[in-house]
Amino acid sequence: MIPLLIFTIATIWTQQSNAAITADQLKAIMPRCKHPEYLKNINDALVEGAINTCHRQAAFLAQLAHESGQLVYMEEIASGAAYEGRQDLGNTQPGDGKRFKGRGPIQLTGRANYAAAGKALGLDLVGNPDLVKTPTVGFRTSVWFWTTKKLNALADQGTLESFRMITKKINGGTNGQADREEYWGKAKGVLGCGPAIATAPKCTANGATGVCISTSACKGRSVAGFCAGPKDIQCCV
Repeated sequence: MIPLLIFTIATIWTQQSNAAITADQLKAIMPRCKHPEYLKNINDALVEGAINTCHRQAAFLAQLAHESGQLVYMEEIASGAAYEGRQDLGNTQPGDGKRFKGRGPIQLTGRANYAAAGKALGLDLVGNPDLVKTPTVGFRTSVWFWTTKKLNALADQGTLESFRMITKKINGGTNGQADREEYWGKAKGVLGCGPAIATAPKCTANGATGVCISTSACKGRSVAGFCAGPKDIQCCV
């Protein structure tokens, strides 16, 4: 009887872990998304990247939501001129900055990344960079980046620190950190892994105990100067 129970629980867990994102869940996480047809691309991406647990899916969707403005933008609004001559991105030829600007849900940037992703997916993305802004290819390059950087392993930890490491792997710093963390909290709540606030670092401000979260997420009083990170991460007491 006990082995059967264990088998049943394991089966249920496997089904839940590999569950597809529903249209209602996507809408709850990204209400500005006006492309319900992207749902198939998202779920195909989750399968391709083994993004098959609540923590992995919440982290992945949170980063997509920030990078693409809730799947509104599949191409960076800026011209890309700021990337011109960036050796770290492989932009070695004139015009590479604009040609290989950010595209896709996780904005793939730079000649080197386009070349590597294209090789992995069997596509000529150097010769046809605009393919990356199409949902068919863009979600696949996002998964390629995610798996190449081994971000599932960080997502599995389920902590604020590990999520911030994912952010750093994606953009090299803390750009949009608070926004990403708000999406992460929302995604975890919708998918059922709990709110991000539960993993936020503790802080003490003027004798009061609180947690380090973004000012927009704080339901109490935000006090600056007691938390690490960007200026909008403050002690909420």
